[in-house]
Amino acid sequence: VQLVESGGGLVQPGGSLRLSCAASGFLFSASTMNWVRQAPGKGLEWVASSTGVYGDTRYTDSVKGRFTISRDNAKNTLSLQMNSLEPEDTAVYYCALSRGSRISDYPRGQGTQVTVSS
Repeated sequence: VQLVESGGGLVQPGGSLRLSCAASGFLFSASTMNWVRQAPGKGLEWVASSTGVYGDTRYTDSVKGRFTISRDNAKNTLSLQMNSLEPEDTAVYYCALSRGSRISDYPRGQGTQVTVSS
């Protein structure tokens, strides 16, 4: 499993960023994929998920209406469009494959830093 995230950066409150994840080494189109994040001094937090076959999506309450997860099964890529960013969204964001019972067990990439600050 290889997952490579990109697209993070520094943005002002209210701004937008789009994260991308390139996946390889497994059957992406049949896999549930997630975005998880880890804020400074905190544990991993699940943010959003997309199922493989139908692309059904789910979000944690704090990002509903602001973040959109999407996937391109032909290109083995996962994306996260983040709008109306808040300082509380500051974290390292990881693309993660659902495998195992705990988020901490999910294979994930190296992460990309998102910092929301004025």
